[in-house]
Amino acid sequence: MTALAIVAAPVASGAGSSPTQSLQQQDANLAAKTRSAVLGLYSLDHQLVTAQKRLSALQASLTELKIERVALKHELRIARADQKVAVLHVEARLRQLYERGNVEPIEILFGARSLDDALTSMDSLKRIASQDEAIVAELHNANARYAIASRALTSRTQQVTSEVSDAAATAEALSQARMQRTSYISSLQAKRSYTQRQISQLESQAAAAQQKSSQIADSRARSNIFTSSSGPSSNNPAPTAVAHGRTITMLATAYSMPGHTATGLPVGWGVVAVDPSVIPLGSHMYIPGYGDAVAADTGGAIIGNRIDLWFPTVAQAYAWGERMVTITVY
Repeated sequence: MTALAIVAAPVASGAGSSPTQSLQQQDANLAAKTRSAVLGLYSLDHQLVTAQKRLSALQASLTELKIERVALKHELRIARADQKVAVLHVEARLRQLYERGNVEPIEILFGARSLDDALTSMDSLKRIASQDEAIVAELHNANARYAIASRALTSRTQQVTSEVSDAAATAEALSQARMQRTSYISSLQAKRSYTQRQISQLESQAAAAQQKSSQIADSRARSNIFTSSSGPSSNNPAPTAVAHGRTITMLATAYSMPGHTATGLPVGWGVVAVDPSVIPLGSHMYIPGYGDAVAADTGGAIIGNRIDLWFPTVAQAYAWGERMVTITVY
């Protein structure tokens, strides 16, 4: 076993890195994204309320324009009825003039009983002619006013109708954006819940592994005390009674470096790096020549039937080196 392999082993096993810390950072990032998304949702809510108010106001304006058009048509019907009566009067007077023929002022003068009577007759004739002209002019003016008012009303109605359509499209787009933002927030919250469950699970595994590691350390300390009092010391722990479990032949590599495991535990005696697809994290095991251990670490190079064993000194790691062992997982 070379020094390079021993020193590189903790890097391969992931010592010094912590999935718990990574998940906590991921949870913090998700929380920040959720806060930003919620603020965006508040902004969308405000925009949507504003757009809906504008749409309501435009729809009210469109309703008023429709009422105004109805009123204009009603006024036109009344004006045309009055004009129709006036036209009938003009037609009647025209018929009278036609039946009488052209009436010259001299004829009125000679036919009058007196000068006052003649002047009165002439004034009446002029007044009737002026009234006829006024009726015809009023008819033309009424038609012109209606045409102008109708064009203006039509133009305004078209403009408001277009604005209503745009406002409705804006409100619909904001509503769709709000639904998407709400769905996005829900997905972030679901991811946070999943991440927090993972963190809780890893913390539980780390606590269990820490407890087992402490038990192993205590057992080794008692074994060392017993060995020191009864005979020569040894680098390997005293054999431990193995509970019934499945056996696996593994390639075990030694390393000796400070750091933390993938579950967040500090490295220590009895903490083993494994491939979780072969040995689940938190599993207890017995390793011949090493003693009791717990699966509490992972690493990119730990694939298949491989494990990494921690030793307190480089000398002990060199002494172990890399060897095939048949372990018992229970």
